[in-house]
This record gives sequence, C-alpha cells and structure tokens, in this order.
Amino acid sequence: MSDDVQLRNVEDADLELFFQHEHDPETVRRSKFTPRERERFMTHWRTKVLGDPTVLVQTVTVNGEAAGNVVSWTDEGRRFIGYVFGRAYWGRGVGTGALTLFLQQEKIRPLYADPFTGNTGSVRLLEKSGFVRIGTVQHGEHEHVMFELNAE
Repeated sequence: MSDDVQLRNVEDADLELFFQHEHDPETVRRSKFTPRERERFMTHWRTKVLGDPTVLVQTVTVNGEAAGNVVSWTDEGRRFIGYVFGRAYWGRGVGTGALTLFLQQEKIRPLYADPFTGNTGSVRLLEKSGFVRIGTVQHGEHEHVMFELNAE
C-alpha cells in the first residue's frame, strides 16, 4: 500500500503543526534555519504567507492527515520554493509526491530553492524534481546549494 499524497489549502489549525515542524531538532539541524518563537511564527504565517496573494502555499496531506507544507514566494525578483514535512513522513516519497503536485500549480519559471548543503534528502528531492544546481550561497555561516528549475 502506498501513501496517498494530496495538497489542500492551508487551514488555521495547520499552523500549530507547521510550528512544531519548524521546531523539530532534526529539522533545525538539517535546514540550518533558526526556528521562530510562537508569536513571531504565527504573525509571519498569518500576514506574510497567508496574507500575501503572491504567495502560493499548500498543506500536504498523507492519507488525509496533514503532513507538512510547500510554499513559493518572491524574494528580490526571484521566485523561491520551500517545504517542511513532519519527520514521520521522511523517506517515504511524500516529498516527491508533494513537489510533483505543487509544481503543477506553481507555473512561474525559473523557480529557485536553496537548501543547506548538508541536507542530502532535500538536495535529492530537488534533483529528482528537475531542479539543477547553479551554485552556492551563504546564509550566515552555512553554505547552501542554489537550485533552479526552468521551463520544460
């Protein structure tokens, strides 16, 4: 039996799960992203993510249960994609399924992503999804791989 991966609009109740994912110690280690305190996290999501019509964001469900999110946004003229999944869903093809569905909705190209170089799961996911390495960038003291997805 395989997992049924779907996307749906974000519901307010999903934010608590997303907050928990952002604070998971292994997620923090792999992403090198500093988790935000609760009020800052909720404000960011409600105003800058859900409140911005240029942001595309979807909750990822697995067999009907919320499992994470995929989001795209524009930063300094470039469209980026990001995602976070609960640890229970890692290594099960959920990321591949979610990204495949999301890229059917997000039509803007080129599309960029910049995972931490040591996040091999995220690097592999982007490569499997057609993203190509175009260089590296520094975020603080950490090197990240810059990926680009162009029109097919």
